[in-house]
Amino acid sequence: MLVMNEMDIDLRKYLRQNHNQLTWKDRINISYEIIFALYYIHDEKAVHRDLHSGNILYSKFNDRWLISDLGFCGPADKSSTSIYGNLPYIAPEVIVGREYTFTSDIYSIAILMWEISSGQTPFINYEHENDIVMNIIHGIRPKIVTGTPLEYKNLMKECWDADPLKRLDAYALMKKMEKIHLDYQNIPDELIKSVIDNLEMNKVEENYTNSSKKISKLFKKLQINSNDDEKEITQQQIKGQNINVDAEDKDENSPSLELCGDCNLNISKLNDKRKKSNLFRE
Repeated sequence: MLVMNEMDIDLRKYLRQNHNQLTWKDRINISYEIIFALYYIHDEKAVHRDLHSGNILYSKFNDRWLISDLGFCGPADKSSTSIYGNLPYIAPEVIVGREYTFTSDIYSIAILMWEISSGQTPFINYEHENDIVMNIIHGIRPKIVTGTPLEYKNLMKECWDADPLKRLDAYALMKKMEKIHLDYQNIPDELIKSVIDNLEMNKVEENYTNSSKKISKLFKKLQINSNDDEKEITQQQIKGQNINVDAEDKDENSPSLELCGDCNLNISKLNDKRKKSNLFRE
């Protein structure tokens, strides 16, 4: 029998209540502790098989995140013909009937990392499970939110790859996340926020400029056209552009996954610049 200390809240509820107050330091720390816990499970040659935000628990007393609900956890060589777990977190190869493996846990961790970064439950806009299933097995993943650090983004993408052989193992993932975690501890929250805000503002300005060019061309066309019917057609073209100047796509489950590289914060480079700056001050 396994006895655990009393825990205060699960990750899903915690994000619902606190996401807007979390800094990237906080989010990365949560991800790191979950990955660290999974490493110990895998080190015991066990696969969890049911990782989702409802069974990641937080203890205020210990200020620690732990993985719970080990009911499906067992030896990696334990075979099963059943699919169990929380659908948005289940790896595509498991959905199509393959065995749960270490790499299927890693896929679930990537989805958890996205949930921590966005504060949203994955694929929440889908009403029917069949739609979620088809999206997962066809390579659709939740859209990475604006301002996500580049290193963090790359880890997620590597760990939710459709090919299990291309995913990191728990040890490699832990070491990479440990580096990101250490990098963030050395940077003030205000500096991180300032850089992200500037990147998002640049993205807004870029979208606004591109949209203005489209509108300008269409209005020139409208002025040139003398025929009323042609003017009406051109006006419909303008309406059909659906031009907006938001910094990000509002549909977090859109098949369009990628943000431009310039819109992602590379903390390692930021740390290097900060170190150089400190050297000059000395």
